[in-house]
Amino acid sequence: SAFEPASPAWRNRPSAGLDAVPGSSRQFSAGLRFAVPASILGSFEVDESSSGREPTFLLAAKVSASRFLGIARDAGAKWVLVSMDLAKIREAAERVAGSVGVEIVDVEWKVGKQRLLRVYVDRPPSPGQRIGSGVSHSDCEAVSEQLSVILDVEDLVPGGGYVLEVSSPGLDRKLLKLSDYDKFSGRLARVWLNEPVGNAKYFEGRLAGCAGGVVQLSVRDRMISFPYENIRKANLVVEF
Repeated sequence: SAFEPASPAWRNRPSAGLDAVPGSSRQFSAGLRFAVPASILGSFEVDESSSGREPTFLLAAKVSASRFLGIARDAGAKWVLVSMDLAKIREAAERVAGSVGVEIVDVEWKVGKQRLLRVYVDRPPSPGQRIGSGVSHSDCEAVSEQLSVILDVEDLVPGGGYVLEVSSPGLDRKLLKLSDYDKFSGRLARVWLNEPVGNAKYFEGRLAGCAGGVVQLSVRDRMISFPYENIRKANLVVEF
C-alpha cells in the first residue's frame, strides 16, 4: 500500500495503490481503506482545528479551477450562484445514520477557501443511560462512505468540488435541542441570549436541567433561568 501514516495532515494526497475496484478509490487519515465510485474520487485529511472532535474524516472531492466558493460556471461560461438544500441533505444523512446505528446531531454548510459540508454524528444512549457511548472510527467511516455516494447519486451538493467531513460533536459540542439541557445537566456550558437577563446576554455556568421550556443555569452559586426560545447559541465547555 502507498499509505504512510506519518504526516500530521493529508491534503489532496493521491490514493494510488489502495485495494479498490478499478478506477475508484479513497483514502483517509485513520489508515482504513474502502472503495467508492470514481465520480466521487478524493482524498482525506486530518482537521486538527476541531476541538475535541474525533474521529474526523474529510473527503476532498476533485474540483476544476472554474468552480470556487459556492459559485459555479455553467456551460455558457456565466457565473451562477449555487443553492443548497440542507433539509434534503439532512434527510439523506438520517437515512444513513439509521442503518449505521448512530444519530445525526447537526449538519453545516460553510463556504470559505473550500466548500465544506460538515456532519456531526453521535451514538444514542442505551436504555437506562442518559448519554451515549460516543462514536467510533468505524461509525464515521460507514457514514462517510454511504452518505458520499448518496450525495453524488442524488446530486444534493451541486456546483463542483466540496469537502465532506463526518465527525463526533466534540467535547465542546453545541447544545441544539431542549433535551440537550437535561441530557448534559451538571456540565459547564456557555450560553448566549437574544434578550438580556439581569442586564446580561452571556453566561457561563453549570447546566441544571430544564422544565416547562425554561432552562436552569447555575452561575457562581446563583441560579439563572431563561426560556429556551431566548437562547441564541450555546455549547459545552471542555474541562480537564
